[in-house]
Amino acid sequence: MTELDRLTAAVLACRKCPRLVRWREAAAKHPPRRYRGMKYWAKPLGGFGDPHASLLIVGLAPAAHGGNRTGRIFTGDRSGDWLYAALYSHGFANQPNSKDRRDGLKLKQCYITAAVRCAPPANKPTTAEFARCRPYLVQELRLFTKVRAVIVLGKIAFDSFLVAYREIGNEIPRPRPKFGHGASFILPDNLKLLCSYHPSQQNTFTGKLTRPMFDDVFKKAREFLG
Repeated sequence: MTELDRLTAAVLACRKCPRLVRWREAAAKHPPRRYRGMKYWAKPLGGFGDPHASLLIVGLAPAAHGGNRTGRIFTGDRSGDWLYAALYSHGFANQPNSKDRRDGLKLKQCYITAAVRCAPPANKPTTAEFARCRPYLVQELRLFTKVRAVIVLGKIAFDSFLVAYREIGNEIPRPRPKFGHGASFILPDNLKLLCSYHPSQQNTFTGKLTRPMFDDVFKKAREFLG
């Protein structure tokens, strides 16, 4: 078993946040009509992708009826539809969609993780829940030594990444980077940090985030990585 396998096993067994445990399990017991009869994962989610990745993607948390249902991060909801289509377009995935964890999807050069590993009520983890989950992200940053670029999906993921990045002993540039869609920064170890709005329905349905805007972030990552 590799260090990444051991970390994933620890994530899957985690019950540190009672509120999140109750919520993820309640979502499985009382799904919306379109998902009735389906067997939910209803556990924390490990990361997904290439263990030798050069691109790391950091999201917020699983969706109650997305990843919490399917057992794979960003899978089974509209956010995932946007993300995997963009990854496929730029050569990071072998197919443009992710329906369930047995659908044959494979990522190339890319690994996807999140600031919080359980679905939170109203998509809003508490400060304490972020803190309890952060060691998993910190350990991933230590393990993924080949990562040269990071895409953060939303300001919360941006802030969570920077805290974890500092915890592994790196300096944050001054003035501190500011989140904004399309913003990018070179961090002290020559790591490129790229920012995107999260592809949530709130952002995509209102036009705050469009397909070309989202696609451009992944295009920049591909150009940087070569």
